[in-house]
Amino acid sequence: MVVPASDARRRAPAIALAAALAVLAIILALFLPAPTAGPPSASPSPSPAPPSPQPGPTSPPAPGSSPPAEEPQETDTPEAGQAPVEPPVTVPPVPPVPEPEPPEAPAQPPEPARPAPFPESLRGQDLTVIPGAGRVVALTFDAGANAAGLPKILSALAARGVAGTFFLTGNWAANNPQAVAQIVAAGHRVANHSMTHPGFTSLGDDLIAQQVRGAEQAILAAGADPRPLFRFPYGERDTRTIAAVNTLGYVAVRWTVDTLGWKGTSGGASIQTVADRVLAGLQPGEIVLMHIGSNPDDGTTLDADALPQVIDRITAAGYGFATLDAVLGH
Repeated sequence: MVVPASDARRRAPAIALAAALAVLAIILALFLPAPTAGPPSASPSPSPAPPSPQPGPTSPPAPGSSPPAEEPQETDTPEAGQAPVEPPVTVPPVPPVPEPEPPEAPAQPPEPARPAPFPESLRGQDLTVIPGAGRVVALTFDAGANAAGLPKILSALAARGVAGTFFLTGNWAANNPQAVAQIVAAGHRVANHSMTHPGFTSLGDDLIAQQVRGAEQAILAAGADPRPLFRFPYGERDTRTIAAVNTLGYVAVRWTVDTLGWKGTSGGASIQTVADRVLAGLQPGEIVLMHIGSNPDDGTTLDADALPQVIDRITAAGYGFATLDAVLGH
């Protein structure tokens, strides 16, 4: 079919435009990258993670939509209707690393043995003299009643530079703390004479311990230390009671001569009889028993009154004086 020349001229621009569009499409296909799936990624920016969805019923997907991808669950074990999760990885416990033991301290030399409260050779004894003392006399004073004779006794001892030993009951020490302080301040020795001055042979070991420890505590509280010297009330003792006080850390000390000044003038004693009895028993290590208190019937204090003469006559006989620490080797 022959196209008229007028029609050909009208179609020529359209054909040229179509050819140009085809060439442009080819060029664009060659130089432009292929489009990627999904929306363009945004620049990274820190943002909190979206909250985890709570388990529960879900709405069915809309027709024609793709099912959403399943997200990991937060439960430790699978619940009904949930996808099971991987069990957590169990990491075995790491055994503790033992701390290095500190280096052993160098061996310390053993502590020296503490001395016994009294020489073992005195155990089981109730001493009547100071063993191996030589020409010395121990003047001892028992205190269980009152302190009537104490001022005269302290005065006579101080005037002649003599130290004595004072056996105190716990009750006396508790009732006369100032007197205890005066005895100690004057440099005299204090010893234990029980708490209430009972006869010991009728007491069980428990009561003996109460008497000895009670007096000890009362005398300590008054400012003196009686250990380890003990005198039995009334001089009443036996093998068992001596062993009991030894177990409590005390050595029993009796006497060589009792002046009997405690009898008072109403009992036939006098200053002269007191002094004569002391001198009659004079020997190395003599232990003289005197009393601080007054006679309850006549109020006399014969031992205190006779003390100056007693000291002078002992000195004249060539003897010195010692406290009962001498029995301990002091």
